[in-house]
Amino acid sequence: MADAKDEIVLSIRGMSKSFGRNKVLDHINLDVKRGTVMGLMGENGAGKSTMMKCLFGTYQKDEGKIFLNGKEISFSGPKDALENGIAMVHQELNQCLERNVIDNLFLGRYPRGKMGVVDEGRMKKKASELFRKLGMTVNLTQPMRNMSVSQRQMCEIAKAISYQSQVIVLDEPTSSLTVQEVDKLFEMMRMLKSQGIALIYISHKMDEIFQICDEISVLRDGNLVMTKKAQDTSMNELITAMVGRSLESRFPPVDNTPGDPILSIQNLSTKYAPYLKDITFDVREGEIFGLYGLVGAGRTELLETIFGVRTRAAGRVYFKNHLMNFADAQEAISHGFAMITEERKANGLFLKCDLTFNTTIANLGQYKSGPALSTRKMVKATNKEIKTMRTKCMGPSDLISSLSGGNQQKVIFGKWLEREPQIFMMDEPTRGIDVGAKYEIYELIINMAKQGKTIIVVSSEMPEILGITNRIGVMSNGRLSGIVNTSETNQEELLRLSAKYL
Repeated sequence: MADAKDEIVLSIRGMSKSFGRNKVLDHINLDVKRGTVMGLMGENGAGKSTMMKCLFGTYQKDEGKIFLNGKEISFSGPKDALENGIAMVHQELNQCLERNVIDNLFLGRYPRGKMGVVDEGRMKKKASELFRKLGMTVNLTQPMRNMSVSQRQMCEIAKAISYQSQVIVLDEPTSSLTVQEVDKLFEMMRMLKSQGIALIYISHKMDEIFQICDEISVLRDGNLVMTKKAQDTSMNELITAMVGRSLESRFPPVDNTPGDPILSIQNLSTKYAPYLKDITFDVREGEIFGLYGLVGAGRTELLETIFGVRTRAAGRVYFKNHLMNFADAQEAISHGFAMITEERKANGLFLKCDLTFNTTIANLGQYKSGPALSTRKMVKATNKEIKTMRTKCMGPSDLISSLSGGNQQKVIFGKWLEREPQIFMMDEPTRGIDVGAKYEIYELIINMAKQGKTIIVVSSEMPEILGITNRIGVMSNGRLSGIVNTSETNQEELLRLSAKYL
């Protein structure tokens, strides 16, 4: 009898999809085996999202067939797929934040009693059993808004499992998780594997791909260029398959030379939770200063307080020896500060507008001819940033929502570069971006520092924070637990400092 892990549960044959003249998928063949984790990798724009949308019926494929347990399927949409055993947990969570955990778990399928009344007791019992089975402790009656991104993500995974799914697609599931939460997720994935569930794991994090996946498939420019057992390939081979060229190193040389202190943060504390407590540090001109810490340590809150969007309780911010306690973001921007937020779709983009609008919106005064805005100047600026950032798109008139996540992030970079900021703060700037695009952004950050720009960058990826910075400030429970020289530290010291005040 054949091993259960050799049994194919999902089979894609000859899948193709084009948008106009742009062929996004070109005759994809992919098999996913029961009780295994298939890693799906590729640069942003390679076709991963389009392939999943064709699988779930969000897009209608132009060619090809999909088989589940040997039977041909064609879903009318994600709800149809979910009810037939295929679920997806998205990187950008789409939940009813005002409703509680139980409501989100049973949305669209409330159990009802004999009189047609929603049976809340049965819902609570089923939810409790599910989370207990998964080893998760969750307050079932609290609104989703009060939960961290990682907790909300775990609830979404639990929801997928509750549908008795045979195949679960996880899209960048660890992008907002701490090291401990990633371990918990992987433990859950291994449990699901043991129950015969197949998982498709979309990620740009190489270390995790090798840690959890049984097989790895790589898409490049709409073609499936490689499928191998994880044990039979290497990081270098994956990078070469993804980008079509070998990257000698994951990080460019950090060859900037920081100058004198230019930004001084003194005794900064915040008025509202989550609190910052008495934070003091200086950043030098032309320096790349990293901020590391566990999720919830206060890194984002620190950037927001400096930028004027979070209320200070005490402390001062000095820029070039001048007091800069900004009252709002506009004041910060007018003094040469820029900030890329972690949640690009919520805070960084106008999703119903085109690339030109999203690129020029922060700097409209520069594109006037007389009293009116010049479309020609705006399109010219957008074309310049598309070229600089190597953004994959058809042109400036493309809707920003049509771009992949990594290319959307490049547009946000371009928007701020048009303002030529002096202090550039970046919150998880490479979150959800592929290895090739990451390298380009690292080069951009280092070149900006060499031109005298001062960079403060938040990252949860330890190799990244160690790979592109001059110094690292480590946050722990709202406090600055230490500052280290990147060339003189290691992962163990960063982890020790990040747990200092827990």
